[in-house]
Amino acid sequence: MTDPVELDGVDQGARHIPVLLEEVIGALDPTAEQWVLDGTFGFGGYSAAILDKGAYVLGVDRDPLAAERADELKDTYGDRLRFVQGCFGELADIAQDEGVAPLDAIVLDIGVSSMQLDEAERGFSFMHDGPLDMRMSQSGPTAADVVNDYEEIELVRIFRELGEEKQARRIAGAIVARRSKARFETTLDLASTIEKCVGRKPQQKIHPATRVFQALRIFVNGELDELVDGLVAAEKTLKPGGRLVVVTFHSLEDRIVKRFFQERCKTHSGGSRYLPEMDLEAPSFDLLVKGGVGPSERELARNPRARSAKMRAGVRTEAAPHSLDARGLGLPKMLAESRTGDPS
Repeated sequence: MTDPVELDGVDQGARHIPVLLEEVIGALDPTAEQWVLDGTFGFGGYSAAILDKGAYVLGVDRDPLAAERADELKDTYGDRLRFVQGCFGELADIAQDEGVAPLDAIVLDIGVSSMQLDEAERGFSFMHDGPLDMRMSQSGPTAADVVNDYEEIELVRIFRELGEEKQARRIAGAIVARRSKARFETTLDLASTIEKCVGRKPQQKIHPATRVFQALRIFVNGELDELVDGLVAAEKTLKPGGRLVVVTFHSLEDRIVKRFFQERCKTHSGGSRYLPEMDLEAPSFDLLVKGGVGPSERELARNPRARSAKMRAGVRTEAAPHSLDARGLGLPKMLAESRTGDPS
């Protein structure tokens, strides 16, 4: 996966380079005969490194192109690699159906992959003109559907909460005004409208449309809900001593993962400002690394897209899974409100 922030002139040789590969493999510590689930298979970078250690891999990805890459890798690794097209939020059911639960380790690399970002026809990037799509699964409503059909107040909320865009209201207004004349169809069309709306300083490397594109991608693919579902599923599916390694690329993702591990690594009542007091819950994870691990200078020189990556990891204890407090994990308000009915 890669950084959602786009800079002009990023080296295309950086595509398909697994971010924090050495750190991820060190945290997973895969050994022969273990089953490791790679919940964001992508181009298979992590999976290949895990397989090289002698472990078995169950790859999961919603992108049909990932399935094609998995078929290529099977020529090298044979039956030690399995692949299921699906969402990693469903990893508990997938692992159970495949007969490999409980798992020895799980790795999740959150966000859009270089494989997706560099294909103009996928519509994730404004560095190349393409249809305004952004669907990882290549099914369901597109980003164009959201931009052209959603009410202005809904666009404001999406841009503000999922993109942390300070000029969300101004940008949403400009989009609504422009779409009244012609629908948005391409990535550069939308990016150009945003740039005209908020302006761009001569030395500004980060494009002014970056946060809006991030917000649309997250919304179209339900990425933050999927992350919460994946963390909860991992907690249920890892065996005692099993390892969970998560790589994130922006603050919204990292906040959720950080709070998940904070809550799971301490004994607490299970109560919060949103949930009533419950019986004490023993820690379900022990931290494997303190804080988030970022890329080395050596990696950044090789792959500039890794600059905002952060890895967090924990080891599963024998304690029962904790109750879910989605709002306590830091989900944006618009998403947390829709999850108030989550079961414990």
